[in-house]
Amino acid sequence: MMGANHIRVRCFDGITRMGRIKGKIKKKVWIREGDILIVVPWSFQDDKCDIIYRYTGPQVEWLRRNGYL
Repeated sequence: MMGANHIRVRCFDGITRMGRIKGKIKKKVWIREGDILIVVPWSFQDDKCDIIYRYTGPQVEWLRRNGYL
Protein backbone atom coordinates (compact mmCIF):
# COMPACT_ATOMS: atom_id res chain seq x y z
CA MET A 1 0.00 0.00 0.00
CA MET A 2 1.34 3.37 -1.01
CA GLY A 3 -1.28 5.47 0.77
CA ALA A 4 -4.67 6.93 -0.05
CA ASN A 5 -6.10 4.69 -2.77
CA HIS A 6 -2.81 3.66 -4.42
CA ILE A 7 -1.15 0.26 -4.31
CA ARG A 8 1.85 -1.27 -6.08
CA VAL A 9 0.72 -4.21 -8.25
CA ARG A 10 2.85 -6.94 -9.85
CA CYS A 11 1.15 -8.07 -13.07
CA PHE A 12 1.41 -11.38 -14.95
CA ASP A 13 3.19 -9.62 -17.82
CA GLY A 14 6.12 -8.95 -15.46
CA ILE A 15 5.55 -5.21 -15.05
CA THR A 16 5.13 -3.64 -11.60
CA ARG A 17 2.50 -0.92 -11.86
CA MET A 18 1.09 1.74 -9.59
CA GLY A 19 -2.55 0.78 -9.15
CA ARG A 20 -5.41 3.06 -8.21
CA ILE A 21 -8.35 1.49 -6.38
CA LYS A 22 -11.54 2.56 -8.14
CA GLY A 23 -14.11 4.38 -6.04
CA LYS A 24 -16.68 1.65 -6.66
CA ILE A 25 -14.71 -0.87 -4.59
CA LYS A 26 -12.61 1.44 -2.39
CA LYS A 27 -14.88 1.34 0.67
CA LYS A 28 -16.46 -2.08 0.06
CA VAL A 29 -13.44 -4.35 -0.46
CA TRP A 30 -10.28 -4.73 1.60
CA ILE A 31 -7.19 -5.42 -0.51
CA ARG A 32 -4.25 -7.18 1.14
CA GLU A 33 -0.82 -8.31 -0.01
CA GLY A 34 -1.08 -11.51 -2.05
CA ASP A 35 -4.64 -10.92 -3.28
CA ILE A 36 -5.47 -11.74 -6.90
CA LEU A 37 -6.83 -8.67 -8.67
CA ILE A 38 -8.15 -7.62 -12.05
CA VAL A 39 -6.39 -4.49 -13.27
CA VAL A 40 -6.79 -2.35 -16.38
CA PRO A 41 -3.57 -0.62 -17.55
CA TRP A 42 -3.91 3.00 -18.54
CA SER A 43 -3.71 3.58 -22.28
CA PHE A 44 -1.50 6.67 -21.95
CA GLN A 45 0.81 5.48 -19.10
CA ASP A 46 1.73 1.80 -19.15
CA ASP A 47 3.22 1.91 -15.64
CA LYS A 48 -0.14 2.80 -14.02
CA CYS A 49 -3.43 0.90 -13.81
CA ASP A 50 -6.90 0.87 -12.28
CA ILE A 51 -7.87 -1.94 -9.89
CA ILE A 52 -11.41 -2.97 -10.74
CA TYR A 53 -11.93 -6.30 -8.92
CA ARG A 54 -10.50 -8.52 -6.16
CA TYR A 55 -11.10 -12.26 -6.32
CA THR A 56 -12.35 -13.99 -3.15
CA GLY A 57 -10.73 -17.13 -1.70
CA PRO A 58 -13.13 -19.64 -3.33
CA GLN A 59 -12.80 -17.85 -6.68
CA VAL A 60 -8.99 -18.07 -6.51
CA GLU A 61 -9.18 -21.80 -5.71
CA TRP A 62 -11.49 -22.34 -8.70
CA LEU A 63 -9.08 -20.43 -10.97
CA ARG A 64 -6.16 -22.59 -9.75
CA ARG A 65 -8.07 -25.88 -10.13
CA ASN A 66 -9.05 -25.00 -13.68
CA GLY A 67 -5.57 -23.89 -14.74
CA TYR A 68 -6.13 -20.15 -15.09
CA LEU A 69 -3.44 -19.29 -12.50
